Amino acid sequence: MEKEALAYEIFRVAHLTGRFTLRSGATSTEYFDKYLFEGKPELLREIARHLAALIPENIEVLAGLEMGGIPIVTALSLETNIPAAFVRKKAKEYGTQKLAEGTNVTDKLVLVVEDVITSGGQVIASARDLQGVGANIHSVLCVIDREQGGREKLAESGLYMRALFTMSELKASYA
Repeated sequence: MEKEALAYEIFRVAHLTGRFTLRSGATSTEYFDKYLFEGKPELLREIARHLAALIPENIEVLAGLEMGGIPIVTALSLETNIPAAFVRKKAKEYGTQKLAEGTNVTDKLVLVVEDVITSGGQVIASARDLQGVGANIHSVLCVIDREQGGREKLAESGLYMRALFTMSELKASYA
């Protein structure tokens, strides 16, 4: 599937209108329900195929953030054969008490993977947590940049972000 057709399908399947409170606390009259496109194997496969081309060289681990980044990182790992880690919002308090499950991130060059970025706050927090357990964060890769300041906030924190699509691109695909 060509990138423009993928944008159209993501918008068609996952764009909702109404009144929504975002993770950042902001409100919006539109929302991309990522689970609607992440739950469709044909779309998830195409997203992974297109994201794979955006992965920097020498990345050793793909780190998907709880919860929306997990299906994306799983599909991307299958597409690229790069090992995946699954990052919790906070380390579990039982069992292994790990922050990142799956592949070890310590002393590895890590690409943080997220589905939708709005303000970037959770990505910044998770990247710092990963650094706290020894990960070398290279950059951030997401499916959708909502263009609401996340890219800038990530940059202020020293995190470079690449997005498969911006909100503007998705809207333009459906116009």
